[in-house]
Amino acid sequence: MSTQAAQAVVNAMTVDVEDYFQVSAMEPHVPRAAWETTPLRVQANVDRILALFAEHGVKATFFTLGWVAERHPEMVRRIVAEGHELASHGWEHIRVNTQQPEAFRADVTRTKALLEDLGGVAVNGYRAASYSIGRDNLWALDVLADAGYRYSSSIAPIRHDLYGMPEAPRFAFAAAGGRLAEIPVTTLPLAGRNINCGGGGWFRLFPYGFSRWALRRINRREGQSGHFYFHPWEIDPEQPRPAGVSAKTRFRHYLNLERMEPRLRRLLGDFRWDRMDRVFAGQIADPAGEAAPAGAVFAGQGAGA
Repeated sequence: MSTQAAQAVVNAMTVDVEDYFQVSAMEPHVPRAAWETTPLRVQANVDRILALFAEHGVKATFFTLGWVAERHPEMVRRIVAEGHELASHGWEHIRVNTQQPEAFRADVTRTKALLEDLGGVAVNGYRAASYSIGRDNLWALDVLADAGYRYSSSIAPIRHDLYGMPEAPRFAFAAAGGRLAEIPVTTLPLAGRNINCGGGGWFRLFPYGFSRWALRRINRREGQSGHFYFHPWEIDPEQPRPAGVSAKTRFRHYLNLERMEPRLRRLLGDFRWDRMDRVFAGQIADPAGEAAPAGAVFAGQGAGA
């Protein structure tokens, strides 16, 4: 691919709208029963993110928890008013691999209805908490299609101790019998395994130069759009730190928080960005037609089984 063509590739910028205490690793330390009395920091952080995006002329997709949206309706309306895509992150960050189909159906239906009511726009996208859709619960993709979602970004084609489906296609593929596009976490194959280069803790762990190199390689050598994700709490180094958090969680959650915003500024300037529904419009409009050949057959059959 020529350099000029590579520079024309647009990637998708996404934000998983949840507060610091709602991540899966914090469940033992801030139980859901305590959420109502825990001071929220998410709106202030989203305000900073919206200002950052406006400064760089970037539109993004905000995968938003229903629980957060219910308490901050004005934040949801501002996201939409500023031209960003509103999408679903489920109701209260429950991992799909811990839910039964009917509970999951109620969760995603409730969240979609609330977000559409608050935002006044159709909600077409969904991202599972902790990328918790994989080989053992592909039925969830059928449920999403039944509920009216048009795409999901819920599978990580990597090996990880908490989630992952390494055999999944790296790029968008058809699911739910061709009714839904699944757009996996952006990865790069290195040394025989896929490495996450689409955001999250990896973006804070590795030097910025790695993320820039990896995304450029995907754009230039593979001619593909990637997508990047982060959380509002990742630009908040002053967030409270619950007692008793394990060393592993401390490392993953708090590493380089103070470097996150400067790195984001570089990322926003080094690449072209837009919303998920526009970057992947072709795949969303015709999932079967855009499917990766081998993976699409596997995933489509699995999701519809």
